[in-house]
Amino acid sequence: MTPKAKLAELGITLPPVATPAGAYIPARRSGNLVFTAGQVPFVDGKLPATGKIGGDVSAEQAYDLARICTLNALAAIDALVGLDAVTGVVKVVGFVASSPDFGGQPGVINGASDLLGEVFGEAGAHARSAVGVAELPLNAPVEVELVVEVG
Repeated sequence: MTPKAKLAELGITLPPVATPAGAYIPARRSGNLVFTAGQVPFVDGKLPATGKIGGDVSAEQAYDLARICTLNALAAIDALVGLDAVTGVVKVVGFVASSPDFGGQPGVINGASDLLGEVFGEAGAHARSAVGVAELPLNAPVEVELVVEVG
């Protein structure tokens, strides 16, 4: 099953590509790899939550926000090369705006990893970093970037 068909089966529609908030592009291809810019969880141009995980935002909410970030990254990939051109997910980097006592960054970024597994199956298996940070742009709780291989 193609990634687009799997998204349809899951009842998921890719959002429009988020407008960059700076001097960069949403995704860039280099050889057979596509790198996305970091994607925050914009929904219709707005952040559904802001603040720190373990404070203003729960870990459960942040898991869902990581899924939204990932959908935004997939939309950028789809606009550049077409989602069905993806042969595998290489790497996920997740940034989690964390309160000082929060150590559950891997669980938050599982929101991204789990979605990629649902969409790509075995081809969604990837290397990953889940990093706690003090602040993210626009006070976003989570940011995700992807590297995928295309055929």
